[in-house]
Amino acid sequence: MQTLNLQTSQAQLFIPFTPSPGGQSSPKMTDPNERFFRHFQSQLTTIQDQIDDLGALSPVNGERQMCTDTILAGISRLNNEVIDAGDYIPAYDQRAYSQAIKALTEKLNETTGKFKPKSRFQFKPRAQNATAQAGAAETRSQAPSLQQSPASPSVAAADDKDEHAASSQAASKDYNAELRDPAAAKTGGVRKPSFSQARSIALEGHEAVHIALPTGAAKSSASVTDLDRCVVDMSAPTVDGGRPFAGLALRNVRRSLVVAGRVDGPAHVTGVEGSVVVVAARQVRMHDCRDVDVYLHCASHPIIEDCSGVRFAPIPATYLPEELSGVTNQWDQVDDFKWLKSEPSPNWSVLPKGERISDARWRDAVSGDPSPTADDILRRFGIPSS
Repeated sequence: MQTLNLQTSQAQLFIPFTPSPGGQSSPKMTDPNERFFRHFQSQLTTIQDQIDDLGALSPVNGERQMCTDTILAGISRLNNEVIDAGDYIPAYDQRAYSQAIKALTEKLNETTGKFKPKSRFQFKPRAQNATAQAGAAETRSQAPSLQQSPASPSVAAADDKDEHAASSQAASKDYNAELRDPAAAKTGGVRKPSFSQARSIALEGHEAVHIALPTGAAKSSASVTDLDRCVVDMSAPTVDGGRPFAGLALRNVRRSLVVAGRVDGPAHVTGVEGSVVVVAARQVRMHDCRDVDVYLHCASHPIIEDCSGVRFAPIPATYLPEELSGVTNQWDQVDDFKWLKSEPSPNWSVLPKGERISDARWRDAVSGDPSPTADDILRRFGIPSS
């Protein structure tokens, strides 16, 4: 019997399943119980990795909270799938799955609890008879704020208000406002915000602009949100001895070209449509994406969920960091978490070689002549503007 191990601070859980005849898993995994086990195992590992990566994400611009919301949705979805699979999963196995989900929720609670700022207020009893009351109040304040059940996993969001305020004070410049300045728009060409006074890279709310980060703009993390008909090149700070981003979040991007550079941790791609994305990351997770071409270097299996029309190709040599030249690229080993059938998922495919953009075009169109507008570049890459 094969088992799935889930390490927690409280216990080690084992989720059993019955392998197919002969003691080996069937290549097509025709047994529904075994298929579900494989699916659950993959989902569980992914969510654990997401929880482990939370500490590397910045609380600024909601990046950490967005990842926490994704984790919560994944736990809830996984729990519902266990319930739906009750027709063919034995009751004992269902209990084991539920215990694993509960342990996963507790792990998330424990992790997010570490991000909460310590209270500046302390009880200082003036009389000895107040000691018991103060102790009771302190006990209540330290008690877990949530009691979870496997059926409805949730977590108290980390209170990042103090961190947001501190970051806002540190970042005296609004780089996004500068990028949207009509005076800057009249100059045309590429815009290069330095982000020298910011703790993280955050591009949001832009339309029809060409943005390229300069070499000195490397920060701990990066997020790109709410773009339409834009060209964004974030690769320069992460190559030629530069420092990779700890994490990346792309969200609500339409009809755009995003060269995201190198990411040492996870890259979360959510709500991207009709676009081209280039990224080198340790992990890539895509949600709710439509008609996207992804040029990728990934050290693990890329994951898609609720996606369609996603095509993958290896990252162009122009954007492959030398540090990753010896790392196996698993760009085409895609796991579709919403496709449990034995047949290949119809939601993604390999981008045919004849349709891939050549290295020369990448150099000339994105990193070369700075004068073309965003619409000019998008037109060269076959990205429609309407």
